[in-house]
Amino acid sequence: MRLDRFVCKSTELTRADAVRLINAGEVRVNEQVVLEERTQVHENNCITLDGQTLKPRAFRYLLMHKPAGTICANVDDVYPSLFKYVDIERADELHIAGRLDADTTGLVLITDDGRWSFHITTPNSQCQKVYRVGLSRPIADDVADKFKRGVKLQGEEQLTLPAMLEVINPKEVLLTITQGKFHQVKRMFAAVGNRVVSLHREQIGEVALDVEERQWRYLTADEVKSFSR
Repeated sequence: MRLDRFVCKSTELTRADAVRLINAGEVRVNEQVVLEERTQVHENNCITLDGQTLKPRAFRYLLMHKPAGTICANVDDVYPSLFKYVDIERADELHIAGRLDADTTGLVLITDDGRWSFHITTPNSQCQKVYRVGLSRPIADDVADKFKRGVKLQGEEQLTLPAMLEVINPKEVLLTITQGKFHQVKRMFAAVGNRVVSLHREQIGEVALDVEERQWRYLTADEVKSFSR
């Protein structure tokens, strides 16, 4: 992680205070003074402040049921931040591992571990995300095959990665994807002549949504590890 973030996670300092101390030469990495707060550091580095070795607090991993009309951001904007429902210390250190649109509901994973969240969101990890999708018109018979082969989204050259479609009823389906392109699910159905009217994420990897709307819980150790397999 960035050096300034490491200092904040190991102390009660604000980001501004951490940057000031780093720029003043008060922080050493492996006994060398480092003046750039954006320097990337790792858990095996020895990082000291005023001669004291810094040890970061343990990472946190949460699951939350996002309601409609909230945004996956740390501060309010046009819509309120979902963090208004997360009563936890130092919530400003947390971020979303795979954001949802304001009108989309369901499972979001929240953490302060950047490496862990990157593994979830990068397409190379092939981490599956399952969405329950409500449609404006009945699903065509050939859509499952099209999604399996990949479809071309408006404004893009490459086809989407293979996706799996399960029909619940003519206007409700489950879609499993491993990408996270901008408005991807909505754009995929638009590409086959349909329109998404409701969107709800039910599962990420092996972790399924199991709390009520606006509620959250910590992930178990096994759930956290499941994203590193």
